[in-house]
Amino acid sequence: MLYIFSGLPGTGKSTLSSALARELGATYLRVDVVEQAMRDTGIRVDGPEGYNVCYAIALQNLRLGLNVVADTVNPIQITRQAWRNVAESLNTTYVEIEVVCSDDHEHRYRVESREADIPGFVLPTWEQVKKRQYEVWDRNHIVIDTAHKTVAESLMTLFDELDRKRREI
Repeated sequence: MLYIFSGLPGTGKSTLSSALARELGATYLRVDVVEQAMRDTGIRVDGPEGYNVCYAIALQNLRLGLNVVADTVNPIQITRQAWRNVAESLNTTYVEIEVVCSDDHEHRYRVESREADIPGFVLPTWEQVKKRQYEVWDRNHIVIDTAHKTVAESLMTLFDELDRKRREI
């Protein structure tokens, strides 16, 4: 199964998606890691390059029968469709998960107080997060609001939503 995470920086997306990957023993793909590795080797990243690498790695791992958790901002319809195409090309199930933080004060605090966990990675400022292009979703998906919740609470909510989604299939 492909778990497609989306959400603005600072919402708790990486924390939640990595916790899910750990629980499932799944392959974890974080576009920030891929893009920073590309920068570290001198490759300029100013477009879809990191996403394209992640799509290819996800496809290979899904072919091996592994679950894949994809951690990306995934801000526009084109990238969302590209992730779906990866799963659909192998007739693999997928689920789309948007992580939000509905409390602007908490979201801003998270953005302004966090430290990079990837060497050399420059975190976005609150102003950059607020100005980031992020298109409204055009289809049904799981939304997890992490405001005022622990990681464990958010993960429990996610598992509940995933169970509900499985029953619908």
